[in-house]
Amino acid sequence: MNVKASLKTIHISPQKARLVADLVRGMKATEAITMLRFADKKAADPIMKLIKSAVHNATHNFNLAEDKLIVSEIQVGAAATMRRIRPRSRGQADRINKRTSHVYVTVKES
Repeated sequence: MNVKASLKTIHISPQKARLVADLVRGMKATEAITMLRFADKKAADPIMKLIKSAVHNATHNFNLAEDKLIVSEIQVGAAATMRRIRPRSRGQADRINKRTSHVYVTVKES
C-alpha cells in the first residue's frame, strides 16, 4: 500500500532540496529520518518532518508497521518564484529570483 504526503511552497530552491531528497530515496523510513536529523542542509528539517508525516499517516490510517516502511518515491518540483529587485548603478535594476519548492513523498510497506 502506498501512502502519500506533500509539502507545498517551502522557501528552498528545488535544486538544493533535490540534493537532500536524493540522499533518502529508497531507504527505510526510520533510517531516512535518522540520516536527515544529522544532515547539514537547510532542506533536511522540512523533508524529515514530511517523511514523519507520511509514516504517521501510514501507521494511523492504514495500520502499517512503522519499521517496514520505505521511502519509495520522493519528488521535488518548482513552485512559484518570488521576484525581487536589486538596485544597480545608473538607475538600472537586477532581478533576484527567490525560488520555492513542492515536495511529495510516498512510503510503502516492504
